Amino acid sequence: MANTENLTAQGAPIDDSGVRATFDTIRTCITLFGAIGAIVLGTVAVMAFTGHETTGFMWGRGVILFLITFLLHRYANRAAQGDYKGFDRLRTLSVIMPIAIIVVDLIPGLCPAWYAVIQGLSALALIGVAVLTRNSALTAALPAPAKKK
Repeated sequence: MANTENLTAQGAPIDDSGVRATFDTIRTCITLFGAIGAIVLGTVAVMAFTGHETTGFMWGRGVILFLITFLLHRYANRAAQGDYKGFDRLRTLSVIMPIAIIVVDLIPGLCPAWYAVIQGLSALALIGVAVLTRNSALTAALPAPAKKK
């Protein structure tokens, strides 16, 4: 009997074995991204508290990337329940964000090297999400809805 609580937009049930395991791994990657973001914020806070130089860029970017973790989790949870829009948004962000993080880190003098390295590590976690969301089993379980003419 099909599991009716996890239906795709077309009404087909999501495979409970491989697809669920893949979404568990995706959530783990997103959690790792958030944990690294928390480490960045904590490090910036300690540096500011101990009198080391911090910039508004370091604070702002650290807060934004940390908060995006919650949005990514929401999209992953919605996608795991069969929501194609959540899946598509997760796929899109997981490709765009690592590129943006790395490109901004390469701008000379914008942030210290340690900051760029840690942010680059967080991008690796999102690259994992980008690869996993292009898995053929996931793509088959969450096909794009038919376009209306």
